[in-house]
Amino acid sequence: MADDAGPPVAVPDDGAAYTRAVREDPPGPVRTPLDRRRVLAAAIEFIDEHGLEALTMRRMGAHLGVEGMALYRHVTGRDDLLDGVVELVVDELYGDPEVYLAPQHGWQDYLQRLAHGVRRIAIAHPAVFPLIATRPPAAPWVRPPLRSLRWLESFLDALTTHGFSDGAAVAAYRAYTSFLLGHLLLEVSQRGVPISPLDDPEATPHVEDRSLAAYPLVRRFSPLLSEDESTAEFEESLENLLERLQRVLRESRRPGFTT
Repeated sequence: MADDAGPPVAVPDDGAAYTRAVREDPPGPVRTPLDRRRVLAAAIEFIDEHGLEALTMRRMGAHLGVEGMALYRHVTGRDDLLDGVVELVVDELYGDPEVYLAPQHGWQDYLQRLAHGVRRIAIAHPAVFPLIATRPPAAPWVRPPLRSLRWLESFLDALTTHGFSDGAAVAAYRAYTSFLLGHLLLEVSQRGVPISPLDDPEATPHVEDRSLAAYPLVRRFSPLLSEDESTAEFEESLENLLERLQRVLRESRRPGFTT
């Protein structure tokens, strides 16, 4: 009797079918889940590229490819986002191989390395640096740009273990932070970064030659005045500061020293 079922039909191997399906229809990219650190890192990236004034929660969500409301699982709002940005940027000091948390070659080398580390942060994130200068610190005695209690402890320990009295170490801390803040705010402002909300980053100062007719020396020296000597000025000012602190150290060892 003839077989009415007809010729056998080839059934593909399940493994081969799966492999072919994956090859023909690959899955979409796996999205990395959001967490607070990723949100803060993206905010730094956004500010570096677009400036602080452009930062909103909605734009941050778009930058990360999510709805703005999704960010509120990780930050409570824009203020919390900015505080986190400052903390994360200052934390870059811990990853800087040129900066030591404790002095290895004396207090002056420690301060030089720390100053250059802070300057590298300011240059890498000029639009973020005004935040470091202006956001409320963790405690009233913590001064920007060394906003971390850990760095304050490190600074005071580095100086007191090298002969600075308590008063001299505090005086050094005030002088050092004032130097860093003043110099670096001036440097980032010269790069076109608005330091206050009233600053216009698009506005380029322009002085016509005829307006300098009454100021012949200003006109004569204008090419020299326009040169960028930020690095040399930073080095010279830092050296002068360290020499001043050396005098503070000597004087602090005298009886009756007060700050």
